[in-house]
Amino acid sequence: MKSEIQEKIVKGMPMFAPGDPEILTRERKELTELQSKGRLARIRWYFSKSGPGWMQSAMTLGGGSAMASLFAGAFLQYKLLWVQPLAMVLGIIMLSALAHQTLSTKTRPFYAMKQFVSPALAWAWAIFALIATIIWHFPQYALAAGMADDIIKALTGIEIVSQTKQTFLLLGLGLFFLGIGIAVSWNYGNGRKGIKIFENIIKIIIWFIIFSFATVVIISSFSENGIEWGKVFRGFVPFSFTDHGINWNIPTDKRGISILIASFSAAVGINMTFLFGYSFLAKGWGKEHKGLAKFDLITGMLLPYTLATALMIIAAGTTIYGSGTLAADATNLSPIQAAGMLEAAGIPPLVSRLIFGMGIIGMAVNAIILHMLVSGFAVCEIFGIEPQGWKYKLATLIPAPGFLGVILWSKIGTWIAIPTSAISLIMLPVAYIGFFLLNNSEKYLGKDMPTGRLRFWWNTGMIVAILVTLASVTYYLITVVPTYFEKWF
Repeated sequence: MKSEIQEKIVKGMPMFAPGDPEILTRERKELTELQSKGRLARIRWYFSKSGPGWMQSAMTLGGGSAMASLFAGAFLQYKLLWVQPLAMVLGIIMLSALAHQTLSTKTRPFYAMKQFVSPALAWAWAIFALIATIIWHFPQYALAAGMADDIIKALTGIEIVSQTKQTFLLLGLGLFFLGIGIAVSWNYGNGRKGIKIFENIIKIIIWFIIFSFATVVIISSFSENGIEWGKVFRGFVPFSFTDHGINWNIPTDKRGISILIASFSAAVGINMTFLFGYSFLAKGWGKEHKGLAKFDLITGMLLPYTLATALMIIAAGTTIYGSGTLAADATNLSPIQAAGMLEAAGIPPLVSRLIFGMGIIGMAVNAIILHMLVSGFAVCEIFGIEPQGWKYKLATLIPAPGFLGVILWSKIGTWIAIPTSAISLIMLPVAYIGFFLLNNSEKYLGKDMPTGRLRFWWNTGMIVAILVTLASVTYYLITVVPTYFEKWF
């Protein structure tokens, strides 16, 4: 038998204000009443209550997605538009399983995996999520500070010549963004009101990101060269039929493969999978919220992410690809350089430097905030600490040294985002395999375990997601990793 303390740690989340039980009771009543109302009323209510899916979208729309999308558009134009939506759909299949498990049992995912699958797998999941979070924290600050510096220069016209002064400016910007991350992530622990404020901030930033890149695409479509929309639409399919047979939109060179893998891995990271279940528990959701959770995954995660990354690829593919501004063997492309190329391609400076820059900053700040949140949950679960109070707040600061990325990034270049994405992908099957085993555990789910045709199709989708992920990892390890060793040694 579990002790009372262990039971308290395993079940639920202690992030509720005193009035939360009444709010949850009202929500359950409204959900029951929605069953007799029309689809429009149900959708409107779902939109007002959604949140965890948007948090996942915010985390994945960070430095990895930004650089993978820019590289994809700049070097391969529209050929990889299909990769990130496919990766996201596969990720949603797995995350929907996690949602079903968490909402059915209200058991914290880490302890569920530890008790009903394997302690080793659970520990690997938590530790890998924390490692991925720390690794990915550095480039977020670099992107945010680098673009903020460029915007300051664009507005003031002041160029800082002194390297020392430039370093202090970047450090100051890094600390500024760290302060934003601390203020918002710590607010998440202030009950449902704090969580709602947090989620609304996330939604605003995501829509601003979409607006930023949509503006670039719209203006590009009216430029002298315009946009070849036929090519764009064909890019959303991995192959096309021609007179000579099937034409695959799959690169075969090292750089192209690296960009493809980075695009695939940037969609769903292992740290995202760790956060998702806990965001349900923090809101107090249960079985009656399953429909809302599915709606949230589609409208808050799949659609915003697909729209934002597609707009970035189209913008880069329209203005940078084939412009002659990048060398054929180039392996670096900074967002600042991309903004300059957009301007050179005829996009007004206000759009290319300010709106484009603010979009990148929004992506980076979102990721910073969510990384801190993941770190808080992961550390608390690893050490058996309740995610509240000063211990939880200290746990969110584990990735904080990442603000030094504002200095390191200028040394290592943006291409590092590509292999870093691949490293995160290598860890991802640990989570996927765990979710699959939990979804088929009658001991864990009891009568809530999927059965019949639903179980068959759900298992099929999960197996496909696992196999595609493992195949991508294997392909990367065989074709690309050896070339890095050759270069180093």
